Amino acid sequence: MTRGTFAADGTGPLSRLTLTQLRRRTSMKWRTYPEDVLPLWVAEMDVPLAEPVARAITDAVALGDTGYPAGTAYAEALARFARARWGWDGLAVERTAIVPDVMLGIVEMIKLLSGPGDPVVVNCPVYPPFYQFMGSMGRPVVEAPLDPHGRIDLTALEDAFRRASRGTGRPVYLLCSPHNPTGTVHTAAELTEVARLARTHGVRVVADEIHAPIVASGVSFVPYQSVPGGQDGISLMSASKAWNLAGLKAALAVAGPEAAGDLARLPEEVSHGPSHLGIIAHTAALDEGGNWLDAVLSGLDDNRRLLAGLLAEHLPAVRHSPAQGTYLAWLDCRGLGLGDDPAAVFLDRGRVALNSGTPFGTGGTGFVRMNLATSPDLITEAVRRMTAALP
Repeated sequence: MTRGTFAADGTGPLSRLTLTQLRRRTSMKWRTYPEDVLPLWVAEMDVPLAEPVARAITDAVALGDTGYPAGTAYAEALARFARARWGWDGLAVERTAIVPDVMLGIVEMIKLLSGPGDPVVVNCPVYPPFYQFMGSMGRPVVEAPLDPHGRIDLTALEDAFRRASRGTGRPVYLLCSPHNPTGTVHTAAELTEVARLARTHGVRVVADEIHAPIVASGVSFVPYQSVPGGQDGISLMSASKAWNLAGLKAALAVAGPEAAGDLARLPEEVSHGPSHLGIIAHTAALDEGGNWLDAVLSGLDDNRRLLAGLLAEHLPAVRHSPAQGTYLAWLDCRGLGLGDDPAAVFLDRGRVALNSGTPFGTGGTGFVRMNLATSPDLITEAVRRMTAALP
């Protein structure tokens, strides 16, 4: 698929807003730190809202259509998107449920598939809320570290499955696909083996596929439920990351054919959590926001190349492999001699905010996560500040 542009002058969404405009925003990314700090941390994009999404919201507001959500338009739009983008026809609208957002949806799926005290397997380093939410639910986390290339280590995963399946509990594997923070996009072969191991050891799979629409050129996302053995999985999907809609709450739980009975037990009140305006926005994004998304993806390809070049020139001791998916960069800063938390040094000395690797679990010490969903100018300035922060 050819990736388009956002404007007639060739300016993509990632380059449309100035730093002055961005600093007027009141969201977490722009209000957590003082104004002299350049924020490239939390997963918000520095983009204008896609026009079809903005139009859908303003039309709803003009109608006063701000009540409770109803219907299956969101799921139908996601099914069309999955068919067009991933060649997947297996998303059945009748096996979906709306949930407030992906992480809260994961919590509800974990409740359906396991009980307090049952273990949850994760591939570390991984998205910190996996640890936080599982801890608050009384689910012990069993780590299966990624391999040195940031891919699923199937031997480590099987060992974790064995440990998690001891006893009489109901273990769950919380799969991050594409993986956050490494940006790894799992292959069909890898996911097929994951499904085989999960079935062998009696482990149920819940897949966080929130970053699924965001892949590098030449890379294909593979839905977990599309591989042999994935039919008893439950996935959480949303338009929030790809179209920067985190403030418009809405996500979908998608069950495979063998998990339909599990999803049917979801308490009815969970569907009250999503925003009606959120569902309208997400539906418009999936159905009408394809050209805008393609322009973002093209800009992200450029930004990955830009970052690789900047690091090679100015911070050659930082090890980095451009991500296959997400708009995140996972940087190994252990060669800089900045200790366990280089993000703290970059913030204090360089006034650039990155995510510390430590909360991502085993394997995160000495790393930082950088958000590339911004303009090339801000990425260049961030690397300049990081370089200036070195002793």
